[in-house]
Amino acid sequence: MLLNGISQKQQSTVILHIKNVRLCLMNTVIFILQFIKMKIELKDWLNSINQTKQNLIDEDPSLEKDYAPYIINRCLSGHIDCLMYANEMNKFSSLNKKLQYDFFINIIRKKKRFSPWLKQEKIKDLECVKSYYGYSNEKAKQALRILTKTQLDFIKSKLETGGTK
Repeated sequence: MLLNGISQKQQSTVILHIKNVRLCLMNTVIFILQFIKMKIELKDWLNSINQTKQNLIDEDPSLEKDYAPYIINRCLSGHIDCLMYANEMNKFSSLNKKLQYDFFINIIRKKKRFSPWLKQEKIKDLECVKSYYGYSNEKAKQALRILTKTQLDFIKSKLETGGTK
């Protein structure tokens, strides 16, 4: 960038100011984008209930629409000390979201709680039976109970297409 008619020191000062303005603009754009995308995640809801006891809905009432009572109940039901409270909220699922959230914040003791998400276990050979007979999940599970090892091996050999797995 050539600045004619001014000294080298003045040019470096102008360039420094331009860089500062550019940095300020970039920080402002980043802040605005974060503010627009600001959505509370599941971990934030759980941390506020379990650890910080900071009421997120009182701070920003517009966040109430982002609260997912079923998911929170499901996560808390994995802990023995929260199981009965989660069950109570399942009974009264018609309560509005703020009341459910306030119930959890005020009744659950402050404690670090970590548990993996409960996942359905995979049944070995279920996909083979489903594709060989064209069964649904339930029918394939019933069929797996009565099929023998040799029958399962036969089904696998018929479904084997070759090549690398």
